[in-house]
Amino acid sequence: MSDLLSSLRVALATMAICVAGYTAVILGFAQALTPISANGSLITNDEGTVVGSRLVAQAFSSPEYFWSRPSAVDYDAGGAGGSNLSPANPEITARAEELISAHGGASADAPIPADLVTASGAGLDPHISLEGALFQAPRVAEARGVDVSEIERRIEGRAVKPGGPFTAGRIVNVLDLNLALDADLAAPAASQ
Repeated sequence: MSDLLSSLRVALATMAICVAGYTAVILGFAQALTPISANGSLITNDEGTVVGSRLVAQAFSSPEYFWSRPSAVDYDAGGAGGSNLSPANPEITARAEELISAHGGASADAPIPADLVTASGAGLDPHISLEGALFQAPRVAEARGVDVSEIERRIEGRAVKPGGPFTAGRIVNVLDLNLALDADLAAPAASQ
């Protein structure tokens, strides 16, 4: 019986140290060093209401907004994951054709960027490529009634290199860009 009690004490002490203690230390460091990302990189509106996260994609479908990458999990942050379908699967082809059509088609002169018709691995990528944003600029400009150069300027101003100066290509956070457009160009009557 004493062996059982000793084993239970060791198990409870191990759980307290490894589960509660370790978690509290890591959370404390995160809150002290990077509180914004430790709390989910949440974005709030002027009233203080949370409207999204810089880390999780949202579905936008109105023409006056930039659209995120497609999501195999319907943008559900609680169920991140890919579709696990083969690239040769007819469902993938049908989805890509539908997305190409929704984006106004593609031509040899203006091919649609791949990230606009292919889902990311987790289905929650909040970024699109700079090329993907620029491809959508004419639609957004027309829907907002502004010159396309105004939209392109805002895209360029928000494009970043994800790995610093040593990586190729730039990306744009879709939610940040859409919120900036609403703030700079007055929110359109229709919503996302």
